[in-house]
Amino acid sequence: MTVPCVRVSREAGEETRQSLAQLDLVDDDHEIVHEEGTLFIPVTDPDAVPAEYELTERELPGRQRQTTPADLVDFTPAYERLGEVIIIDEDDPDRARELADAIAASDIPTKTVLNRASKIQGVERVRDWEILVGEETEAIHREYGCAFALDLAAVYFSPRLATERHRVTEQVGEGEQVFDMFAGVGPFAIPIAKRGATVVGTDINETAIEYLRENATRNGVSDRVTAIHGDVAEVATEYENWADRLVMNLPHSADEFVDSAVKIAGEEAVVHYYDIQHEDDLFGPGERALRAAAEPEYEVTVENRHTVRSYAPHEYNVVLDVRLERR
Repeated sequence: MTVPCVRVSREAGEETRQSLAQLDLVDDDHEIVHEEGTLFIPVTDPDAVPAEYELTERELPGRQRQTTPADLVDFTPAYERLGEVIIIDEDDPDRARELADAIAASDIPTKTVLNRASKIQGVERVRDWEILVGEETEAIHREYGCAFALDLAAVYFSPRLATERHRVTEQVGEGEQVFDMFAGVGPFAIPIAKRGATVVGTDINETAIEYLRENATRNGVSDRVTAIHGDVAEVATEYENWADRLVMNLPHSADEFVDSAVKIAGEEAVVHYYDIQHEDDLFGPGERALRAAAEPEYEVTVENRHTVRSYAPHEYNVVLDVRLERR
């Protein structure tokens, strides 16, 4: 008997599975099948599957149900996975302990369970963690065919931005010169380099740059990635008029670096500018900051305004895709 399923490339499989799981659409009674670079993910309600996914039907083997954390607690658990490191965000210590124990007892491959213990802090963008299970804070995270080593105790990384990173990566052409101004461990830089671009990534966090170099080697693009530890405002003078594309993923503070972005931009460049703003004016502050820095030297065209995700009540993480053309 055939069952409805989403057909997707292997590289996009895990991100697609997570997105479908968030919509409660993954059919846990059937196996996900891999065949010649394609994954078939069974779904419970094909009519509810977003139009961006390709639906098909095929025979899939039934699966023996695995134990999940939801089977072991009397509330709906929320957690994120970075390889075998599981992240939770629970303020109640008893509930955090119960959930961590349930994750460890489930069939999810787990070496560590971390509970967020602070907001992101400082220029190096790190946070404190409460270790509830295990000891290690280093993870190997995979998305869209790339593998990223990272230490959550020492660097910033968000698995929630995988879809957005892929959206930007898909726009990059072979031979482009791309400057990632706040590169971290390379979640933008590495897949962009795999598209055939030459990438320069900077970060003030030295540990993040060490991981960026390691991840460039891990993914076979070390010859196309230059990783620089330092303040991008100082590095910019070395790459004046260089970039065809810039990534400015530093919400809350990107406006402080628009002058550096304009300095790095070539005769024509696309800037992916990330911001966090109140719903009353999501895109205005970023657009005004870019125009103030780039005009009249450049003609500024906003090609895309996109809401990435909700950040806080009435606040959203947004991105502007802006083309600069020197007059």
